[in-house]
Amino acid sequence: MTLYGSRRTASVAIEMALTSSREQEREYKQRFAREGFRTAAVDYGGDFISSVNRIIERAVVASKREGVIKEQHADEGAVAGATREALSQIMLKALGFNVGGKIGIARKEDHISVAIFFGVGLLHLDEVAIGLGHRAVQSG
Repeated sequence: MTLYGSRRTASVAIEMALTSSREQEREYKQRFAREGFRTAAVDYGGDFISSVNRIIERAVVASKREGVIKEQHADEGAVAGATREALSQIMLKALGFNVGGKIGIARKEDHISVAIFFGVGLLHLDEVAIGLGHRAVQSG
């Protein structure tokens, strides 16, 4: 296990959340796989309040689809919890606005990180934010 496992996993999740295209996602996914990371990224958008559940669901579904986690309660709960933590960090900035962006998920060994990049719509003056959550689960 690396000395900075959770730190590097968080960094990879942030990089996945900041990708600008599907092509770039695939490139990053391959690069990080060579380092032993399993990754996923998924877009989202809509009114913040009504999007919270969909954002959490999208993170869990993308994690399972891309092989970041197994279809088991502990893994799904870890991704959902980390996503919820990331959302809570940027909630005050996003409440009442439309948001859009990307969720980046990374796992290495027992570290799972979820990064959410937000563009918050305010007329033509978009605000940006990143929320980050981490959970430790049994390696698998």
